[in-house]
Amino acid sequence: MHSLLLTDSSTLLVGGLQNHILEIDLNTVQETQKYAVETPGVTIMRQTNRFFFCGHTSGKVSLRDLRTFKVEHEFDAFTGSLSDFDVHGNLLASCGFSSRLTGLACDRFLKVYDLRMMRAITPLQVHVDPAFLRFIPTYTSRLAIISQSGQCQFCEPTGLANPADIFHVNPVGPLLMTFDVSASKQALAFGDSEGCVHLWTDSPEPSFNPYSRETEFALPCLVDSLPPLDWSQDLLPLSLIPVPLTTDTLLSDWPAANSAPAPRRAPPVDAEILRTMKKVGFIGYAPNPRTRLRNQIPYRLKELDSEFDSFSQVTESPIGREEEPHLHMVSKKYRKVTIKYSKLGLEDFDFKHYNKTLFAGLEPHIPNAYCNCMIQVLYFLEPVRCLIQNHLCQKEFCLACELGFLFHMLDLSRGDPCQGSNFLRAFRTIPEASALGLILADSDEASGKGSLARLIQRWNRFILTQLHQDMQELEVPQAYRGAGGSSFCSSGDSVIGQLFSCEMENCSLCRCGSETVRASSTLLFTLSYPEGSNGDKTGKNYDFAQVLKRSICLEQNTQAWCDNCEKYQPTIQTRNIRHLPDILVINCEVNSSKEADFWRMQAEFAFKMAIKKHGGEISKNKEFALADWKELGSPDGILICPSIEELKNVWLPFSIRMKMTKNKGLDVCNWTDGDEVQWGPARAEEEHGVYVYDLMATVVHILDSRTGGSLVAHIKVGETYHQRKEGVTHQQWYLFNDFLIEPIDKHEAVQFDMNWKVPAILYYVKRNLNSRYNLNIKNPIEPNVLLAEASLARKQRKTHTTFIPLMLNEMPQVGDLVGLDAEFVTLNEEEAELRSDGTKSTIKPSQMSVARITCVRGQGPNEGIPFIDDYISTQEQVVDYLTQYSGIKPGDLDAKISSKHLTTLKSTYLKLRFLIDIGVKFVGHGLQKDFRVINLMVPKDQVLDTVYLFHMPRKRMISLRFLAWYFLDLKIQGETHDSIEDARTALQLYRKYLELSKNGTEPESFHKVLKGLYEKGRKMDWKVPEPEGQTSPKNAAVFSSVLAL
Repeated sequence: MHSLLLTDSSTLLVGGLQNHILEIDLNTVQETQKYAVETPGVTIMRQTNRFFFCGHTSGKVSLRDLRTFKVEHEFDAFTGSLSDFDVHGNLLASCGFSSRLTGLACDRFLKVYDLRMMRAITPLQVHVDPAFLRFIPTYTSRLAIISQSGQCQFCEPTGLANPADIFHVNPVGPLLMTFDVSASKQALAFGDSEGCVHLWTDSPEPSFNPYSRETEFALPCLVDSLPPLDWSQDLLPLSLIPVPLTTDTLLSDWPAANSAPAPRRAPPVDAEILRTMKKVGFIGYAPNPRTRLRNQIPYRLKELDSEFDSFSQVTESPIGREEEPHLHMVSKKYRKVTIKYSKLGLEDFDFKHYNKTLFAGLEPHIPNAYCNCMIQVLYFLEPVRCLIQNHLCQKEFCLACELGFLFHMLDLSRGDPCQGSNFLRAFRTIPEASALGLILADSDEASGKGSLARLIQRWNRFILTQLHQDMQELEVPQAYRGAGGSSFCSSGDSVIGQLFSCEMENCSLCRCGSETVRASSTLLFTLSYPEGSNGDKTGKNYDFAQVLKRSICLEQNTQAWCDNCEKYQPTIQTRNIRHLPDILVINCEVNSSKEADFWRMQAEFAFKMAIKKHGGEISKNKEFALADWKELGSPDGILICPSIEELKNVWLPFSIRMKMTKNKGLDVCNWTDGDEVQWGPARAEEEHGVYVYDLMATVVHILDSRTGGSLVAHIKVGETYHQRKEGVTHQQWYLFNDFLIEPIDKHEAVQFDMNWKVPAILYYVKRNLNSRYNLNIKNPIEPNVLLAEASLARKQRKTHTTFIPLMLNEMPQVGDLVGLDAEFVTLNEEEAELRSDGTKSTIKPSQMSVARITCVRGQGPNEGIPFIDDYISTQEQVVDYLTQYSGIKPGDLDAKISSKHLTTLKSTYLKLRFLIDIGVKFVGHGLQKDFRVINLMVPKDQVLDTVYLFHMPRKRMISLRFLAWYFLDLKIQGETHDSIEDARTALQLYRKYLELSKNGTEPESFHKVLKGLYEKGRKMDWKVPEPEGQTSPKNAAVFSSVLAL
C-alpha cells in the first residue's frame, strides 16, 4: 500500500503497486468496490469536484471519472518516476524524476498542466530538488516546493521562482519523509526520518480542529485469549479458528478442473402465466396461478438439455455484444490484422508476434492489397514460381516481371514481411483491371464496399489470363521442358496455358437437328450448383465430385444463332473435356444465401455419413487412451478415427480422382488414402488417363460487417519450401492472413462455417506435379543492364549528364563497395488523428515513391564518381515533391519537359537487382527506408549503413549532415539534399569508420569516439554551425564529379 484518499466521511480509497484500487467503507470496515487500473503502481491520489487524480510510478498522471473511475485523460509528466503532485482550481503541478545516462535524476522543472485545455503549459524551474509540493491558496495560488534535504521554496505556478523565497527546515534526521498543509492553510507540517514532526505556522495561534476523531490502532493478537471449542456441536462455525499465514497448498484448494462453475439455467415460465399475460409496453402482467408457494421455484438439476451445454460454451469476444453474434465465434487469427504505427513508423512494430515461421508475409496497408492471399497461393505453386522468376521482358508494366521480383523477395526473406508495392503499381496501370472493377479506391477499401469474395474471384481469372498473355509474348525458356525431353508446350501456347488451361469442345444442338462443334480452352472453372435444391429444406445429398463434374461438363439451354435456321433458336449447349489441366482452379461462387445454404446442408449430410461410417466411435476431442497410442505404435496400427470437431462443416475432399472415358466423357469421384490401397497408386493409373488431384490451397472470405471482411488463404506448403527455409523435408498446412502466418491442422483448411468463413477459390494440383518438370531457376538479369541507356526525357542534353556509366572492365565483383542514396516524393499524404491529450496517432502512413536513385563507385581510379543517377518517371499524381529534402522539383519527372536522365522504375530496379545478385555491399545512410520504398530485399550482410555504424544503443540516430561535419569537416545538405553528395559522403564516412575502429578490431577505442560524438552533439543541439558570411552554403565539392565530366 502506498496511498490513501478519503473521498467522504465514510469512504476510503487504497492504492499501491497492484493493478487495482480498493474502496473501503469505514463504517463496516469492509471492501465495497475494486477498480481495475491499466497502469499499475498508484502512489498518489487527489480529488476535485471533476476528477480523481492518480499518480503512477511510471511518471504518468491519470484523470478518472468520479462515478465510473474510468480514465478520461492522461498526462505523461516525467520519463522516470513521479514524486508528488497537487491540484488547485484549473492547475495541476507535478514534480518527479527523469531518465539520465546514469539512472534517475531529480528534475528541477515542475510540469504544470491547464485542466481547461488538458495540455501542458510552460514548466516552472525551481532552485531546489523538489520532492514534495502543495498549493497554499490563501491570497494567490502559491506553491510550496520541498526537497528531502529540508529546503523549502514558495513561488507562483505561472511565474518565475525567486532564490530569495527559499527557507530551510532543520530536521532531526538527515531527510524529510513527508509534508502536508493544514485545511486552514495556516500551518505546514514536516516529518523527518527520525520520527519527528516539525510545525510551521504563519501566526502564533493557528486554527486547528479541536474535535478530531480518536486514532484507531490495530487490534492486539487474540490467539492466546481464544475460548475453547466444543467439537461435538455441529453448528459451531469453524471460522472462529484463526488460520495461520502459510505458503503451502490448503486442503480446500480444489483444482480448477474439479471446481468449474456450473450456472443453473432459469426454468421456463409457467404456460398459464404466458397465456393470461397482458403487455403494457415491454412489461407483462399476469395473475398468480397459485400453483406453487410464494417465492419458491424448483430446479431440476438432472434435466439439463444439450442446448444449454452448447450455449454455455460460446466464447466471449472483445468485439462487443452490440455486434452480430456470429462474430464472437471468429478465431482471433482469422480477424483482419492491422499495423499500429508509432513515431518510428514500422521499426518498432513486432511482426514476429504474428509470424513465428521463416516464411514471409505481405503488408496490407498498400492500396488494393486485398490480393495478398492469392499472391501467396501462386508463390507456393512450385512450377509457377520457377516460371515467373525466369521471366523477364522489356515491357515497362509487366505483371509477370513484377510478380517475379516479388517472389524473389519472398525467397530471400527470413520471416520478415514484404510488400507488393511495385507489383500493385503495375497492376493499377493495366486498363483491363480497371474495366473489371478490380482497382478499389481508398475510401471503398476502408469502408469495405463490394463483396471481397466476388472481387478475388475476378482477380483470380484476371491474373491467370494476364500471365498467360505475358508468357505468350516470349519464347519458352529451356528450363521449362518436360522431364521426358518433349517440349513443355505447343507453339502459340504459354507455360501458364500448359499448367492451367483445359481444352474443351463446346457443342450446340438446335431443335432443327443441326449441331455445331467448336474448340476452346479455359484457365479455371466456376462451380454450378444443382437447380431446385435450394428451395427444398430437406435437400439432396451431393458429393463435391458430382457438383464439380456438373460444373466442368456443363449442359444448359440457351438462345443461340443457328446457321441452318438463320435466326436465334433455343439450343442445348454441352461442354466436353479433351485434356485435363495440371492445376485445377475452381471459383466457388458462393455469392448469396442460396449457395451458402447449399454448402451448409451438404456439410451436415457429410457429417452424418461420417458418424455412420465410423459406427459412433468418434471421440469428442483428440485425447486418446494409453492403449490407443500403443496400437498406433504397432506395425499393424490403424489410423485413429477423427474427432467430431474435425468432421464438422466439412464437405470438401482433400483429393479427387478424374478419368477421361473413351466416349469423351469424364468421371469424377472423391479420393481418400484408403482408396489408394484398393485401386493402386495414382502414378500407375495415369497411363490409363486417370489422374488424382490433391487440394493445395483454399482462399476464404472472413465475414465482418464493420470492415467488409478480409481474405485469408490456407496453403499446403511443400517439401522444397521447407527445405530452403527451415532445412527440413515435410509438408504442412499454414494460414496466411497478410503478415500473420500460423501452422494449422489440415482439417481446418476444409472447414467452412458459413456464418463467418465462406470459401471463394480452390486450387487442386496433380499428384507428383513437381517431378514432371525441371524446376531450375536461371537469373534472367544480365550485366548489360548497367551499360549506357537512352533517357526518356526529350530535352536532356549531354552537358546535363551527372554520371559515367560502367565500362565492361569495371563490372562490380563480389564484395565491392557501392555508395547508394535515393530521394522520394509523396503520392498520398498520411492519415492521422489527434488524441484527446494532443498526441498524434498514425492511421495510414504516407505513400512514397522513389524519384531518384544514385550509385557511386566505391573503389578503383574513379572512386566517388556515380555510375547510376536515374530520375524515375512516374505516371501517378505526385502530392508533394519534398524539394527541401529530396531536391526534386516539379517537372523533373515529366518526360516532356525534364532535363534529367529519366528512366523507368523497372529499368533502375533491374540495375539494383543485378548488383544485389552479384554480391556487392551497399554503403549509405538510412538504407533500410530506401530499400523499403524501392521495394527491394537485400541480405543484411550486403548492407553497410552509417546510421547504425555511428550509433550507440538506446541513443538517438544521428543525421548524415552532422556526421559529415564532425568527422569529415564537410558541410552538406545546405539548401536541398543531393543524392550524389549524400552517397559520396556515406562512402567517406565508412572509410573513416574503418580507420577509427581499425577495421573493427578495436571496438573499445571506437566506443570512446562515439561517446565524444554524442557529447558534442548534445552541446550543439545536434545542429551544424553555419559558416560566417553565408546563410546556407552548398559545399563546392558536391559538383566536383560533374565538373570533371
